[in-house]
Amino acid sequence: MGNPRRKPEKLPAKLLAIRQKLGVSQSQMATLLELETGYPRISEYEIGKREPDLIILLRYTKLARVSIDVLANDSLELKFPKNWKRPKQVMDLLERQRRGRIQNRIDILRRQLSRSL
Repeated sequence: MGNPRRKPEKLPAKLLAIRQKLGVSQSQMATLLELETGYPRISEYEIGKREPDLIILLRYTKLARVSIDVLANDSLELKFPKNWKRPKQVMDLLERQRRGRIQNRIDILRRQLSRSL
């Protein structure tokens, strides 16, 4: 047997920083990463309780537009360029959810109005 693989110690903080930069909740991040397990898994990644598999790490890098090397290598700092913008995928998710909340509120108001008439 070989030596056990050394885990990147700064990975949890980098994953948290990516989510915060994207401006999304843990639940929204789980959706963006296509995780069926939801936000508890994101929490586990961010506190270092669990390490994401390679596919999930690659999804993080695509969303954040950073190299996988930055996530895997503790000696590399996670930096976002000054002209960094949220990916369209993130903006679309946030817009769909915003519209859904507005529609839910409209539906509630309609029901309240119909009961009062």
